[in-house]
Amino acid sequence: MRNLIKRFVRLNLGLFFVALGIAMTIKAHIGYAPWEVFHAGLSEVFGISMGLASIMDGLVIGIIIIFAGERIGIGTILNMVMIGLWLDVILTGSFLREQTTLQTGIILLIAGLFVMSYGLYFYMSAGMGAGPCDSLMVAITRKTKASIGSCRGSMEVIVVILGWSLGGMIGPGTVISAVGLGFCIQMTFKLLKFDAMMIRHETIRDMINTFKQKEKSSN
Repeated sequence: MRNLIKRFVRLNLGLFFVALGIAMTIKAHIGYAPWEVFHAGLSEVFGISMGLASIMDGLVIGIIIIFAGERIGIGTILNMVMIGLWLDVILTGSFLREQTTLQTGIILLIAGLFVMSYGLYFYMSAGMGAGPCDSLMVAITRKTKASIGSCRGSMEVIVVILGWSLGGMIGPGTVISAVGLGFCIQMTFKLLKFDAMMIRHETIRDMINTFKQKEKSSN
């Protein structure tokens, strides 16, 4: 139980840092990251906050991946909700100021990408389920038999086009985010000596079975 609590804390700490990193890229004000372009577009169309748009998007993707046969964990569900909630809390606060120059915007955006990477380290190391976008990427790869890189790339292009058509902001920050996030993740994981491929994510079914086995052994 103590180990489970530690993993749960790591999971939620990771979700907070991911949300903080996203907020930093938004406040950079030089073009949103691909998924934030889409969320900004939804926010414009429905008159809702960016965080709520993120939650709506996550829940829809969650339904899709369940019907696609992907297994989800507690982390997958919390990812759908908590990042959006934290994002609204951070964006409505006053400690992150919107940048007014390209130079300071780039600095804040790159810092945000590293903060997101740090959050992904905590989130993934908890091993409590992949994020909905990652699960959707895997589901599309399995269905289409295309490479995982081309599937992820196609997803990014589609959400940028959709988000831009709905009113989301694109700019140099969009390109920097699309290209730079992978590099930031790689650098962060290398510094922390973290191998994401060694993590086995525990699904909800796995967790239930573990509790059942512990109950049988205690009886």
